[in-house]
Amino acid sequence: MNHYPKLTIVVPCYNEEEVLPDTMKQLAEMLESLANSNLIREDSTLLFVDDGSRDRTWEIIETASAQNPHVKGVKLSRNAGHQNALLAGLSVASERSDCVISIDADLQDDIRVIRTFVEKYWQGYDIVYGVRDSRKTDTWFKRTTAEGFYWVMGKLGIQLIPNHADFRLMSKRALEELLNYKETNLFLRGIIPLLGFPSAKVYYDRKERLAGESKYPLKKMLAFALDGITSFSIAPIRFVTALGFITFILSAVVGIYAIVQELMGRTVSGWTSLILSIWLLGGLELMAVGLIGEYIGKIFKEVKRRPRYTIETNLYKTSRSSFASRKEE
Repeated sequence: MNHYPKLTIVVPCYNEEEVLPDTMKQLAEMLESLANSNLIREDSTLLFVDDGSRDRTWEIIETASAQNPHVKGVKLSRNAGHQNALLAGLSVASERSDCVISIDADLQDDIRVIRTFVEKYWQGYDIVYGVRDSRKTDTWFKRTTAEGFYWVMGKLGIQLIPNHADFRLMSKRALEELLNYKETNLFLRGIIPLLGFPSAKVYYDRKERLAGESKYPLKKMLAFALDGITSFSIAPIRFVTALGFITFILSAVVGIYAIVQELMGRTVSGWTSLILSIWLLGGLELMAVGLIGEYIGKIFKEVKRRPRYTIETNLYKTSRSSFASRKEE
């Protein structure tokens, strides 16, 4: 009986035709190396999740799956978003895997540390986080905003692993526990630390993208950050409440001052201060309404309980194939 763990590497893909062939080649070589080192089972697999791509991504996955028994694919019926696509792959892989590693298709994360991930798994860790050692490849703006995001999340009491994205290993029991979280507003980086299983960090240097363009422009990054904050904390609502209270106190003080000036006959007519105060309060009110609306929108999505994704095609099947250089036990 083979006692080595079966590993599945889950790779969410969205319009990745430019990088996918090289990504498959590199990950397949890594999988073979791990199998030859007796760290994983010989039927370990690569699972590529097509998140409703509009290019040749699924065609490449299908072709590779037909040629290589270690390459599998899952096609979503529409673009469900990176987090949902990743969850779809993790859910499918959990059925026949002892541990799962998730990584983005652009391979900016250093795949050489996957070996260290598996070694940590052998040491008894259920979750192994891949953490960037530095952000020297980022622009100043991206580096500053990322650091600010982690600082804000920490102040709000949200447990995150700084400089960790979705490059991680999870054991079967950690994965099964993750799948018990049914919320629609998914923020995996915040949920996984809540599982509480033994975890470790592995540091690495992030590389430049192999080809193509980033699928996370500024607009998506800001939306992702807002989702993370509002999915895990009501502190922004409390901040708005406190701001409203402070504004009320200031208004009362200014009102008393105006009455005193009126009684003393020192009033000065003018419209600038009035207009500015109206704009200020109007802006604060609109911000408050927008923030409350953000939370109401999340409630709206949650109570409908719609599926987070729909799988159109699933090529992930059991296979008993050997790597050429694998030694028989």
